[in-house]
Amino acid sequence: MTLEFLVASAIGVLVAGGIYMVLRGRTFQVVLGLTLFSYAVNLFLFASGRLTVNAPPILSETATAYTDPLPQALVLTAIVITFGMTAFAVVLALRSFLETGSDQVDGDDAPSTPAHAASGETTPGPRA
Repeated sequence: MTLEFLVASAIGVLVAGGIYMVLRGRTFQVVLGLTLFSYAVNLFLFASGRLTVNAPPILSETATAYTDPLPQALVLTAIVITFGMTAFAVVLALRSFLETGSDQVDGDDAPSTPAHAASGETTPGPRA
């Protein structure tokens, strides 16, 4: 089993998990799915620069081999951007929950409790 096969398998598992989570109906699961998907993209970018073990990321006269530093720089930038976007999405989801009382991404109301369902009432959400 080669290193490339393991990295490709990890990318596939992350993409599959990300898509599964994005297709859920709740905002927190969607945010987690987008995060998994971004990890898969970061791993893909990192692997696109060839997987080299124990090689320095700089050229020198003493080094016989080197690793391309551009994918590493791209992944570092992508991690920072992903963190910022995830924090923004979490704040938007929290604000949406506080405004509507539901964390459903399709706009449905929050599921009612059995006592409220028997009386026909819906569960009121918190209002800001």
